[in-house]
Amino acid sequence: MKSDLLSNIYNPADLRLLKEEQLIQVAQELRQFIIDVVSVKEGHLGASLGVVELTIALHYVFNTPKDLLVWDVGHQAYGHKILTERREIFHTNRQLNGISGFPKRSESIYDTFGVGHSSTSISAALGMAIASKLKGDFDKEHIAVIGDASIASGMAFEGLNHAGVTDANILVILNDNAIGIDPSVGALKKYLTSVKNGKNPRQNNIIKSLNFDYSGPIDGHDLPVLIQELNRLKKIKGPKFLHIVTTKGKGLQQAEENQVKYHAPGKFDALTGEIHLKSEENLPPKFQDVFGLTILDLARKNEKIIGITPAMPSGSSLKFMMEELPERAFDVGIAEQHAVTLAAGMAAEGMVVYCNIYSTFLQRAYDQVIHDTALQNLPVIFCLDRAGLVGEDGATHHGVFDISYLRSIPNMIIYAPINEIALQNILYTAQLGLNSPIAIRYPRGRGVIKNWEVENFGHYEAIQIGKANCLKKGTQTAVLSTGTIGNNVIEALQECTHSDSIAHYDFPFIKPLDINCLNEIFSTYENIITIEDGAKSGGFGSAVLEFAASHDFKNNIHILGVPDVFIEHGTVAQLQQLCKIDVKSLINLFSNGVK
Repeated sequence: MKSDLLSNIYNPADLRLLKEEQLIQVAQELRQFIIDVVSVKEGHLGASLGVVELTIALHYVFNTPKDLLVWDVGHQAYGHKILTERREIFHTNRQLNGISGFPKRSESIYDTFGVGHSSTSISAALGMAIASKLKGDFDKEHIAVIGDASIASGMAFEGLNHAGVTDANILVILNDNAIGIDPSVGALKKYLTSVKNGKNPRQNNIIKSLNFDYSGPIDGHDLPVLIQELNRLKKIKGPKFLHIVTTKGKGLQQAEENQVKYHAPGKFDALTGEIHLKSEENLPPKFQDVFGLTILDLARKNEKIIGITPAMPSGSSLKFMMEELPERAFDVGIAEQHAVTLAAGMAAEGMVVYCNIYSTFLQRAYDQVIHDTALQNLPVIFCLDRAGLVGEDGATHHGVFDISYLRSIPNMIIYAPINEIALQNILYTAQLGLNSPIAIRYPRGRGVIKNWEVENFGHYEAIQIGKANCLKKGTQTAVLSTGTIGNNVIEALQECTHSDSIAHYDFPFIKPLDINCLNEIFSTYENIITIEDGAKSGGFGSAVLEFAASHDFKNNIHILGVPDVFIEHGTVAQLQQLCKIDVKSLINLFSNGVK
């Protein structure tokens, strides 16, 4: 009977004590360990299964943590975490106070660079390599592992362009599996496919042309071949590039056959791979589906409507339009900057462009929002999915900064719907003809209206730009909410004791604010509470404070939202409680008064 090898590996030093022929067993055990834990605890699955052999080979050949290993994005770093002193706590992955789902510098010396957004690994590893050289360390290795979807991003090419004219000791490993979260797209994907199929002339090599020592493509699941090639490359100085071919989800048949679904499948049977389906009967719709179904319906009636997403057709639900109207719906790959300026170019020619980008990823295209869109007052419709606290993905993915970073931009309209009907109506209103860009922010997860599609889908009403709504009258205190966090206020007011004294106003428009409504509120109520699921610094509450100061109001103002720290991972409910914007905290606040 084989002995259990993985349980005796605490860190890579233990791994290097094994004979090379034992590593195949380690790979089997590591793959099964990932499957067993993720099947119960959830998380990202397919990406880590695909790089099990590569992970083992890297830590076996290179002297980590002295040699520096940078993972791009980090979806694929579970095996790395297990082999680097975190096997016994891996079950806490993505849970409150547990380890992060992504590499994180403060968590381990083996996590050399914090990631979560794509295409940063080459620049980071190159920076480390140049720093090592300047410090006189010419032996240290610097390795960047990047996928074929991530390497198509502009930043990755910026890193390659610079590295190619240096003598930095950097190894870029392309993990080519033809898929990111959704299938990879673009001309570079076609080029890599031709390379893998042996149809590209060897002299026609993009990477070699950038002055890299190129090798591959090789089988990324063949451990002996991987180890042999990494040992060879370790002896070569300067910029090197290894092209490996892998299968996302390797080792679990269901994950190999359905790579999109098994990127992050939720709970599943560890033996069969069968996903434990949650009943969706009588549940409200996901906000992403409200967007996807609504834009498709509008696009059928308005030929000028265009949909754009940077590599998130499934996550944004733009896939519905891409399937029915492929000539007017575009997945541009991991290229947020390009997505925004492409949208601006289309808007300049009179098209009605819905540019759907997760809130956290729009940060990557901030200059394009300002310079290419708002400065020219082009009416691009930015649909910011995953706004607010997103849960287990943690600090790299929370969409809590968008109000703050968009509110200062001239010409920008910012809207946050309280529910599904408000979202579909603003999507409808935007295509009637706006004179300015608009950002529509909505959260990850489900809404509040169980039969939305049956009763409300397709019944559109135009929304008056800049209008707030009084949801409940009161006598002493006014609560001003923006977006879906207003539903926590509604629930809290239904359960608290002194609700008669508390009014509730929904401010879907953060910019422009409803000045007439604010004047009435500040003239009527002694106490003002603002609440948002975004950063308090520079957010909706700040905008209300600015109004009060400029109009010389002296009311008591209390701001609720996300504090000025990076919020870690946990469930949305746990993180709302941490920020004191959950229903229970609001009930306590409303019942006891603002302190």
